[in-house]
Amino acid sequence: MTTVSTAPEVTPGHRPSEHLPSLARLTAVELRKLVDTRAGRWLLITIGLISAVIVLLLLVYAEAPEQNFTIFFTTALLPIGVLLPVLGILSITSEWSQRTALTTFALVPRRERVITAKLVAVVLAALGAVLSSLAFAAVGTAIAGATGGAGTWRIEAALVAHAVVFQVASVLMGAGFGLLLLNTPLAIVSYLVLPIIWSIVGELVRPLNRAAEWLDTGRTMEPLFTAEVTAGQWQRLVVSLLLWLVVPVVAGMVRTMRREVA
Repeated sequence: MTTVSTAPEVTPGHRPSEHLPSLARLTAVELRKLVDTRAGRWLLITIGLISAVIVLLLLVYAEAPEQNFTIFFTTALLPIGVLLPVLGILSITSEWSQRTALTTFALVPRRERVITAKLVAVVLAALGAVLSSLAFAAVGTAIAGATGGAGTWRIEAALVAHAVVFQVASVLMGAGFGLLLLNTPLAIVSYLVLPIIWSIVGELVRPLNRAAEWLDTGRTMEPLFTAEVTAGQWQRLVVSLLLWLVVPVVAGMVRTMRREVA
């Protein structure tokens, strides 16, 4: 009896095409992961509560002229910018701390696609943080206008653009530390402590004062809270981000690509 093979013919040097999930789908999965874990969910809740408390404190204690859209918006940026990068760290390190890296990289063997999706997801989260800051500022301004505050709605478009740069850079720095260290507690402590130590050392050690002007993100990001940033300030910001953002992300991607999944 003759057996007829129905298997698809594969020409030498070619393999059947692999149906890989698109980057958009991977990003959607990573966005869902940000709120699926208890830590990520409570971190987002905490960020929202802090923003609400800031608006409330300004309504109660700020002078009437200071109760305006710009003040509400800029005041809410800093605490969110401090906490949001922790979400970026959790997005990266949770794969290893929760031992899901084996499943993730088995389903998507090209690790660079997973890492890219994670970075896109945290950038979208940063953009969402800016939108939430605008929303909280709008609520605060509306209440201020109804209770005797200034209630002015004017805000410079450049200030909003600078806020986007601040939040995106901050969350990517957190993700970079996560990629480099692949350990949640170590990455969070390093991200929060190392810039503070460098800032203190750069302030106290006189020979390092000049270098700190270019490498201390606490100084280089400060102009982003204003509507006008000079060319020199942009240059110092770029140099500091090369050290605290680009280097950790690139080195972290190399380490993550080479690390053995146990």
